[in-house]
Amino acid sequence: MREGLAVITGTTHGIGRVTAVELARAQYRVVMLCRNAPLARELSDEIHASVAAARIDVLSCDLAQLPSVRRAAVAIRERFGPIDRLILNAGIATMSNQRTAAGMDLNFAVNHLGHFLLVELLREQMAAGGRIITVGSRAHFRGRLDLDAVANPAERIRATASYARSKLANTLHSLALARQLQGSGVTANCLHPGVVATHLLPRWVQRIQRLIRGQMFDVQRGAQATLHLALSSDVAACNGLYFDERARPVAVSKLAQDHVLQDELWRRSRAWVGLHSTPDDPRRDYQPIRRRETPS
Repeated sequence: MREGLAVITGTTHGIGRVTAVELARAQYRVVMLCRNAPLARELSDEIHASVAAARIDVLSCDLAQLPSVRRAAVAIRERFGPIDRLILNAGIATMSNQRTAAGMDLNFAVNHLGHFLLVELLREQMAAGGRIITVGSRAHFRGRLDLDAVANPAERIRATASYARSKLANTLHSLALARQLQGSGVTANCLHPGVVATHLLPRWVQRIQRLIRGQMFDVQRGAQATLHLALSSDVAACNGLYFDERARPVAVSKLAQDHVLQDELWRRSRAWVGLHSTPDDPRRDYQPIRRRETPS
C-alpha cells in the first residue's frame, strides 16, 4: 500500500505545528514548507522523538518570494510522488502597511499569492482522492477586494482591512479551485480554525477578536478543523465547502460566492505570479517537470 503524502505550509508555529505532528502520527509522510527551515528541522527532530516511524522532510519556502515558492515546488515534483493532502496553512497578519519588493500588499502576497502559485505548480501531482485544504478565516466576511489597489504601492490600508482582504482571497481561491476540480477526484475546501492563540498574538489579539468575534482557542483545539478535513472519511466527497471551527459546513460571505470575482481574482493572480492564461485554457502554459525516481 502506498504511503500517504502530506505537504503543509507554515508548520513552525501554532496550528500548522500541531497539524504536522498529528499527520505524522496518522502515518503520513509529511513535507513541511517553511520560511524558517532550521526551526522546522528542530520540529522534525521533536516529531521523530515521539513518533518513531515518522517520515518528515523539510523544504525552505518563503511565500512572500515567488522564486522561493517555485524552487520548493520543483523540489516536491522531483523528489516525491502523488500528494494526498496539500494544506495551505501558513499566514501572516502584519501590523503596518508593508509591501513586497514587487510592491504587493504583504498580507495578500503571503496569505494568497504564494499559496496560489504553489497550488498551480503542484495540482497535477495531486493523488486520486487528494484534498487541498485552505486555512482561511471568518475575517473574510469583513474583506473587500479592489484588485487594482492590491498591487498599487501608493495604496494605504489599515492592517485589519489588509488581513481581511487576504482571507477573502483565500476563500475565493478555494471555491474557484473547487469548481475547476469538480469531477477530477481531487477536492478543495476552506476552513475557519477559530480565534487561535498563536505567534500572531498578543499584538493582534484585540483587533482579531473584534474582527472575527469568536472564542479564543489554544493551538491544539485550533487545529481540529484542519485535522478533520485532512483525516476524516466523512468529508472525503466534500468539495467547494467552507467549514467553521467545529468542522461544520457553513455559508461564506456574499462576496466570496461571486463567481465573477472568483474568476477575475484567478486571472489577476496568474498574471501576478508570472503565469499566462487564455479564456479557453487558463493553464495552457503549464509544463510538467519530469520527476526522477528517488529511493524511498
